[in-house]
Amino acid sequence: MGNVVLNLSMSEINKMKSYYEGKLLDKTPPGSVFAAKTSGSMITAYKSGKVLFQGSGSEAEAGRWGVADAKAPSKSKAAKGHLPEGFSSWSVIGSDEVGTGDFFGPITVVAAYVRKEDIPLLKELGVRDSKDLNDDKIIAIAKVIKDVVPFSLMTLKNEKYNQLQKAGMSQGKMKALLHNQAILNVLEKIAPVKPDGILIDQFVQESTYFQHVKNQKAVAKENVYFSTKAEGIHLAVAAASILARYAFVQYFDKLSEAAGFKIPKGAGSLVDEAAAKLILKKGREVLPQFVKLHFANTEKAMNLIKKKRS
Repeated sequence: MGNVVLNLSMSEINKMKSYYEGKLLDKTPPGSVFAAKTSGSMITAYKSGKVLFQGSGSEAEAGRWGVADAKAPSKSKAAKGHLPEGFSSWSVIGSDEVGTGDFFGPITVVAAYVRKEDIPLLKELGVRDSKDLNDDKIIAIAKVIKDVVPFSLMTLKNEKYNQLQKAGMSQGKMKALLHNQAILNVLEKIAPVKPDGILIDQFVQESTYFQHVKNQKAVAKENVYFSTKAEGIHLAVAAASILARYAFVQYFDKLSEAAGFKIPKGAGSLVDEAAAKLILKKGREVLPQFVKLHFANTEKAMNLIKKKRS
């Protein structure tokens, strides 16, 4: 039985949790974010950022998410192994999302079409994974590429998100529906031109994705590809990532203006304090417009208020 340990960011761990939806275990070890079991591997992600893969398929499973050591599969081989040769130079629609692990702010999905002729220009402009860029750089690049690449932006505001979540819809299904619609919108924009392929930054297993969108008009399966860390595979996903983050940053500015103070990103202790401040200032009834209510931060914010009042 092999063991592999990766060190990942909390946003990557949240993406992993969505990916393994349907394979999550009810009982999890102390200090863990989630535990999941696949046919060949047991995966446990911890709040420290460490993710443990155990079992005969642990190296292959870990290879989806990164490199642990020399024994683990390389990131490029793991990510690109199921894609056609030369895929990175194709004309591709790529899609990515931000905001799924943030307490404040909406889920934001972008699909973008990058023609092979535009790849050198995008490289020159500095297009790469938005997680490697600060907000100022993202804004500067996004302002240029939004006029270069056809794209579609889908924003799921928290008020609607909370309604869907309360009705029993998983976050994975919400994202699948948003990705699907954004891709359809781009296909319509570029028609009659057809992309060589469509690449979705993978957040659930392929079969689960198509199950989520089965009752919608959906993109034909034959030219749709899925990969984790897809921003590093094709610039279409990197461009989508930057445009999504740009829209997300702009929306946070509007939230901060509505709140009357700067709203922090993420889901840490600063977010708990901001939520408590918002409740004290405007009342708990405004929360559904600002936050994802089912996150643990809601209860933490209420506990902070109780402490301040006691």
